[in-house]
Amino acid sequence: MTSETALDVSSVFNMTKKTPSVSIIILTTNALAMTKEQLLDVAKLDVDGIKAECLVVDNGSGDGTEDAIKNYKLPNMEYKFIQSGANLGFAGGNNVGIKDALKRGFDYILLMNNDLVLPRDIVTKLVGYMEEGPEVGIASPKMYFAKGYEFHKDRYKESDKGKVFWYAGGIIDRVNVYTSHRGVDEVDRGQYDKTEETDVANGACVIIRREVFKKIGLLDHSFFLYWEDADFSERAKRAGYKIMYFPGTCMWHKVSASTGGSGSPTNDYFLTRNRFYYSLRYSSLRTKFAVLRDTIRLIFMGRTWQRWGAIDALLGRKGMGQWAKR
Repeated sequence: MTSETALDVSSVFNMTKKTPSVSIIILTTNALAMTKEQLLDVAKLDVDGIKAECLVVDNGSGDGTEDAIKNYKLPNMEYKFIQSGANLGFAGGNNVGIKDALKRGFDYILLMNNDLVLPRDIVTKLVGYMEEGPEVGIASPKMYFAKGYEFHKDRYKESDKGKVFWYAGGIIDRVNVYTSHRGVDEVDRGQYDKTEETDVANGACVIIRREVFKKIGLLDHSFFLYWEDADFSERAKRAGYKIMYFPGTCMWHKVSASTGGSGSPTNDYFLTRNRFYYSLRYSSLRTKFAVLRDTIRLIFMGRTWQRWGAIDALLGRKGMGQWAKR
């Protein structure tokens, strides 16, 4: 666990208020148009009975994001903008917002990608669910592909688009150390309408109880991108919290709009490297050796950024690593 992950944040926790409060944290990096589009959805959210704010963290963008939305106004909730000053990755950038929101006493943190399409009820449904179950530490909703962002666009009838699953719970293959989404590419026919425990709450849209941070610390910024949600879910589960898939609400994800799709350099580097780190923390000795073998193989046989991810994994480089030199 890094020093930031282990940060003692106990001093920022006060008694929970009668009216639940939630800070919706949206991280952006050089994606002004996408973030402005997301804020239009946020402005339409139902937050009746909830003290809500939207907190945008800009990860050192160079596209005019700060000037354009620093003083943005929302009709339905408070708005705050924080400039991180550099690209701190998904975990590091979100940690900037999380620490700020916790210090100001919010009961829940709701992390949202900036490439989502949101229904009006997502905040009230997620907060309402968390209020009913204090044993639940983290929950993610049903997630669909946004129309036109499906992996297999020609597979579906027009009437099925918008109902194709991207996430209906997260699965960790602990033998081979891979994560996958339950239901991915399936059309929603009601087959995943049951609220149930899951291995991984997905960082694209996840609500987290403030006490979880008090007990286990922040997201691990050393991952930079990918696997940090699996790591955080695992730490929370080991601390005694339930990690839940909650299909009582949903959202639509413009999948890979910001990082590229499967096989992109971003995916190749961070998935390769961080799989190795996750394995070192949580896998059996036998599985660690298997992942080590796979990592060494990719140095010689992988794509360019798989090779760099494997090299950095073995050298122990974390954060942005070799990716900073691309």
